[in-house]
Amino acid sequence: MQTQKPLLPIGARRLAAWCGVVLLVAGVAAVAIWLCVALKTAVTPVLLALLGTALLGPVHRRLTAHGVNRSVAAGFTCVLLVAVVGGAGYIVVTALIDTGDQIVRSLKEAGQWVVDHFGVTGNTNVDDLATSGKKLVEKFGASAAGGLLSGLSLVGSLIATSVLALLLTFFFLRDSDRAAQLAHSIAPRGAGDLVEAMGRRAFEAVEGFMRGTTFIALIDAVCITVGLLILRVPGAVGLGALVLVGAYIPYLGAFISGAVAVLVALADRGFVIALWALGVVLAVQVMEGHVLQPMIQSRTVQMHPATIMIALTAGASVAGLLGMLLAVPLCAAAFGILGELRKGQLPPPAPPDAQAPAPDTSPGAPPSPSGA
Repeated sequence: MQTQKPLLPIGARRLAAWCGVVLLVAGVAAVAIWLCVALKTAVTPVLLALLGTALLGPVHRRLTAHGVNRSVAAGFTCVLLVAVVGGAGYIVVTALIDTGDQIVRSLKEAGQWVVDHFGVTGNTNVDDLATSGKKLVEKFGASAAGGLLSGLSLVGSLIATSVLALLLTFFFLRDSDRAAQLAHSIAPRGAGDLVEAMGRRAFEAVEGFMRGTTFIALIDAVCITVGLLILRVPGAVGLGALVLVGAYIPYLGAFISGAVAVLVALADRGFVIALWALGVVLAVQVMEGHVLQPMIQSRTVQMHPATIMIALTAGASVAGLLGMLLAVPLCAAAFGILGELRKGQLPPPAPPDAQAPAPDTSPGAPPSPSGA
């Protein structure tokens, strides 16, 4: 009996199968992102709590290793988190408020210098641009506030999100030892170990990103601030604070903060000092890329720059600034999960003794070639 020939060749069928898999994964991802956006009031505190847990997890583990009760250690770690974040926020906001007008004036002067020296013609006027920008900001602020009630609602929402994130951080730290048991309880039968490995790998990626980025941001901010102070660039402390905040947005934050520092130096100190400021910024960035990141940042978050830029763009399109802050750690966690999935699908290597068939030692078996 003659078998029926397949309608499509094997290559086309494989391509169709992979297209179906891609469409299915994309559909699931789209539904997950839609749910996160729809439930952002609940999702945002959870994500912020995970970032806080990843940042202060080593402190909690060190305290519990010295015999401190888990609840006491988690409470002390949360107090430390509030002190560190509150102190850093106060320093950054104070520095930006004290030097904000000076930085804006220097940027306007730098823009006028570019217009005058590069022959930009037409109706370009930096004062008009600054005025239009100010009106745009005022209009945005008025529309965003929408009256006193909306402003109070926004402040209340921010406070509620911060408090909920802090409470979740406490519970995540205190009950982190139960994560493996939870993974085994929710996983399908026989997949508990794989789910636990994926969770550990994803959390290690986020932890490595938070710890490494924080250390690198501090070092970058201190080095650039010292360099700008030596060059006597106005607003050096505020510019250093801008570098500290921008370091949590890879590449884009460093580019924007460095460009602002160079433009301020150009406006107030001249072209030569601006070149020196550019040299300081480039030297710090080279040190970060070739020394700090390989030494400090975990290998679990080493991703290609193109991947990071795509993640930043996608995060900004979904959730704005918050999406840009969360895009890279979430992307690193996703790569860690995919790595564990791939590792879990590979068959275990055969032991050395199982690579060759065992000789037959039955009474009627022929002798082996070696004569044993």
